[in-house]
Amino acid sequence: MALTRSALRLFSGRFTQACQVRGYADASSMSLTFAAPSQVLYNNISVKQVDVPSFSGSFGILPAHVPTLAVLKPGVVTVFENDGSTKKFFVSSGTVTINEDSTVQLLAEEAVPVDTLDISAARELLAQSQSQLASASSDVAKAEAEISIEVSEALVKACE
Repeated sequence: MALTRSALRLFSGRFTQACQVRGYADASSMSLTFAAPSQVLYNNISVKQVDVPSFSGSFGILPAHVPTLAVLKPGVVTVFENDGSTKKFFVSSGTVTINEDSTVQLLAEEAVPVDTLDISAARELLAQSQSQLASASSDVAKAEAEISIEVSEALVKACE
């Protein structure tokens, strides 16, 4: 019994200390680096919020977010800038890393401003992808067509 009380006191002291050290809620700004192979969209720029599509679900990132690593799925990344404006980008895939110091790195395979997308071209790409799936003869060709369909559907949705 005495051993249990000692262990409980030791645990509660460490738990309290861990909660006091965490300090994530103290951050008031967030630095974003957002890049694709052909361009850097944000380079260590302070922003209010970033919304990202991930395979574990879409989520918003605010200053002091818990450190996280996630894989991006095809969809729209929304950046809420400090001046109140928002910018939307379509990403095909990539990763997002949220660090303890309220820095965020978003690395995309492809990133395009949503306002530059053409809905008719996106629909045409979706039709081509569906046609490729219908005529696919190997497992690899089917997998490639399914990925193309997933990206195309997200493109069409982003345009609407």
